[in-house]
Amino acid sequence: MSLDREELLSTAADVLTRRPTSSMDDIAKAAGISRATLHRHFAGRDALVRALEQLGHQRLDAALDAARTQDGDAADAVRRVIAQVEPFAGFLAFLVTENQLFEPGEQHEGWTRIDERIGELFRRGQAEGTFRLDLTPAWLTDALYSLIASSAWAVQDGRIAAREAVFMTSELLLGGALRSKDR
Repeated sequence: MSLDREELLSTAADVLTRRPTSSMDDIAKAAGISRATLHRHFAGRDALVRALEQLGHQRLDAALDAARTQDGDAADAVRRVIAQVEPFAGFLAFLVTENQLFEPGEQHEGWTRIDERIGELFRRGQAEGTFRLDLTPAWLTDALYSLIASSAWAVQDGRIAAREAVFMTSELLLGGALRSKDR
């Protein structure tokens, strides 16, 4: 069977989204290849996770582009971001969790770029008076990642319906982030 790198990464992302502790053997089996073939593509789990990070950054960049974060009301833009990310929320949850295992200072530059793009949306919302000023854009960005990851896990565990994830994530985040008249 011929399997290109992108197909292999997509398979690995699917497997690790469902079972984050899956072994290289599990991933190879799901891809229909031998473990040796998988190791020819990726020297080990760290190399695979780094390659998956790159795929995740591509997907996040595409989602942010599709969400048109510069257009319209900042709160609506956040809702669009959540809606665009929802189809791969489980994959994002895996990447965010896995990224915590690397040494401090080893953050992939793609995360910095994505963080900056999302942070800019929150800064714009603060400047427009939409979002609270006492919550930093960095904190709001981390909260967004955490809520997306939590919703993915809740969907995966059957605690919430997939069709409700975007609404529930958006409303919980915005319920705490929106600026009220007294703040």
